[in-house]
Amino acid sequence: MLKEFRAFIAKGNVMDMAVGIILGAAFTAIVTSMVDDLINPLLGIFIGGIDFSGLSFGVGDAQFMYGNFINAVIKFLVVAWVVFLLVKSVNKMRDAAAKKEAPAPAAPKGPSEIDVLMEIRDALAKK
Repeated sequence: MLKEFRAFIAKGNVMDMAVGIILGAAFTAIVTSMVDDLINPLLGIFIGGIDFSGLSFGVGDAQFMYGNFINAVIKFLVVAWVVFLLVKSVNKMRDAAAKKEAPAPAAPKGPSEIDVLMEIRDALAKK
Protein backbone atom coordinates (compact mmCIF):
# COMPACT_ATOMS: atom_id res chain seq x y z
CA MET A 1 0.00 0.00 0.00
CA LEU A 2 2.91 2.34 0.72
CA LYS A 3 4.28 1.75 -2.80
CA GLU A 4 0.90 2.61 -4.33
CA PHE A 5 0.73 5.80 -2.27
CA ARG A 6 4.26 6.75 -3.29
CA ALA A 7 3.40 6.12 -6.96
CA PHE A 8 0.26 8.24 -6.60
CA ILE A 9 2.17 11.14 -5.06
CA ALA A 10 4.91 10.91 -7.67
CA LYS A 11 2.44 11.30 -10.55
CA GLY A 12 2.81 14.56 -12.39
CA ASN A 13 -0.78 15.65 -11.92
CA VAL A 14 -0.62 15.45 -8.13
CA MET A 15 2.64 17.36 -8.00
CA ASP A 16 1.27 20.00 -10.38
CA MET A 17 -1.82 20.35 -8.21
CA ALA A 18 0.30 20.76 -5.07
CA VAL A 19 2.39 23.47 -6.72
CA GLY A 20 -0.82 25.16 -7.89
CA ILE A 21 -2.26 25.16 -4.38
CA ILE A 22 0.91 26.63 -2.89
CA LEU A 23 1.11 29.32 -5.56
CA GLY A 24 -2.61 29.99 -5.14
CA ALA A 25 -2.16 30.58 -1.41
CA ALA A 26 0.71 32.99 -2.08
CA PHE A 27 -1.30 34.70 -4.81
CA THR A 28 -4.23 35.11 -2.42
CA ALA A 29 -2.03 37.09 -0.05
CA ILE A 30 -0.97 39.37 -2.90
CA VAL A 31 -4.56 39.89 -4.05
CA THR A 32 -5.71 40.58 -0.48
CA SER A 33 -3.05 43.23 -0.10
CA MET A 34 -3.85 44.72 -3.51
CA VAL A 35 -7.56 45.00 -2.71
CA ASP A 36 -7.10 46.26 0.85
CA ASP A 37 -4.18 48.59 0.21
CA LEU A 38 -4.69 49.80 -3.37
CA ILE A 39 -8.18 49.21 -4.78
CA ASN A 40 -10.28 50.11 -1.73
CA PRO A 41 -8.48 53.43 -1.10
CA LEU A 42 -8.79 54.24 -4.82
CA LEU A 43 -12.51 53.47 -4.74
CA GLY A 44 -12.77 55.49 -1.55
CA ILE A 45 -11.48 58.56 -3.39
CA PHE A 46 -14.27 58.30 -5.96
CA ILE A 47 -17.13 57.39 -3.61
CA GLY A 48 -16.36 59.69 -0.75
CA GLY A 49 -13.82 57.92 1.42
CA ILE A 50 -15.93 54.88 2.27
CA ASP A 51 -13.95 51.98 3.70
CA PHE A 52 -15.84 48.82 2.76
CA SER A 53 -14.42 46.79 5.63
CA GLY A 54 -16.18 49.05 8.14
CA LEU A 55 -19.64 48.74 6.57
CA SER A 56 -22.05 46.76 8.71
CA PHE A 57 -25.50 46.73 10.23
CA GLY A 58 -26.82 45.13 13.34
CA VAL A 59 -29.95 43.18 14.17
CA GLY A 60 -30.22 42.58 17.87
CA ASP A 61 -26.86 41.27 19.05
CA ALA A 62 -25.83 40.11 15.55
CA GLN A 63 -23.51 42.32 13.51
CA PHE A 64 -23.58 41.79 9.71
CA MET A 65 -20.28 42.90 8.16
CA TYR A 66 -21.41 43.28 4.55
CA GLY A 67 -18.38 45.46 3.83
CA ASN A 68 -16.13 42.43 4.30
CA PHE A 69 -18.35 40.59 1.81
CA ILE A 70 -17.87 43.40 -0.72
CA ASN A 71 -14.08 43.11 -0.21
CA ALA A 72 -14.30 39.34 -0.76
CA VAL A 73 -16.25 39.87 -4.01
CA ILE A 74 -13.63 42.35 -5.24
CA LYS A 75 -10.85 39.87 -4.39
CA PHE A 76 -12.72 37.10 -6.22
CA LEU A 77 -13.14 39.26 -9.32
CA VAL A 78 -9.44 40.12 -9.36
CA VAL A 79 -8.43 36.45 -9.01
CA ALA A 80 -10.99 35.36 -11.63
CA TRP A 81 -9.69 37.97 -14.07
CA VAL A 82 -6.08 36.90 -13.62
CA VAL A 83 -7.01 33.21 -14.01
CA PHE A 84 -8.99 34.07 -17.16
CA LEU A 85 -5.99 35.87 -18.65
CA LEU A 86 -3.68 33.02 -17.67
CA VAL A 87 -5.90 30.33 -19.20
CA LYS A 88 -6.38 32.42 -22.33
CA SER A 89 -2.63 32.84 -22.81
CA VAL A 90 -1.90 29.16 -22.12
CA ASN A 91 -4.55 28.12 -24.66
CA LYS A 92 -3.08 30.54 -27.19
CA MET A 93 0.41 29.06 -26.70
CA ARG A 94 -0.98 25.51 -26.90
CA ASP A 95 -2.80 26.30 -30.15
CA ALA A 96 0.32 27.87 -31.63
CA ALA A 97 2.40 24.83 -30.68
CA ALA A 98 -0.21 22.47 -32.14
CA LYS A 99 -0.15 24.38 -35.44
CA LYS A 100 3.63 24.09 -35.60
CA GLU A 101 3.58 20.36 -34.88
CA ALA A 102 0.72 19.45 -37.20
CA PRO A 103 2.03 18.07 -40.48
CA ALA A 104 0.91 19.81 -43.62
CA PRO A 105 -1.96 17.97 -45.26
CA ALA A 106 -0.87 15.90 -48.21
CA ALA A 107 -1.87 17.23 -51.59
CA PRO A 108 -4.74 15.25 -53.05
CA LYS A 109 -3.44 12.70 -55.49
CA GLY A 110 -4.71 12.90 -59.01
CA PRO A 111 -5.05 9.96 -61.37
CA SER A 112 -1.84 8.16 -62.18
CA GLU A 113 -0.34 8.04 -65.65
CA ILE A 114 -1.63 4.52 -66.17
CA ASP A 115 -5.17 5.57 -65.18
CA VAL A 116 -5.11 8.38 -67.75
CA LEU A 117 -3.84 6.05 -70.48
CA MET A 118 -6.53 3.48 -69.62
CA GLU A 119 -9.22 6.19 -69.89
CA ILE A 120 -7.88 7.25 -73.29
CA ARG A 121 -7.84 3.63 -74.43
CA ASP A 122 -11.40 3.05 -73.25
CA ALA A 123 -12.58 6.28 -74.92
CA LEU A 124 -10.95 5.24 -78.22
CA ALA A 125 -12.43 1.74 -77.95
CA LYS A 126 -15.94 3.19 -77.69
CA LYS A 127 -15.54 5.09 -80.96
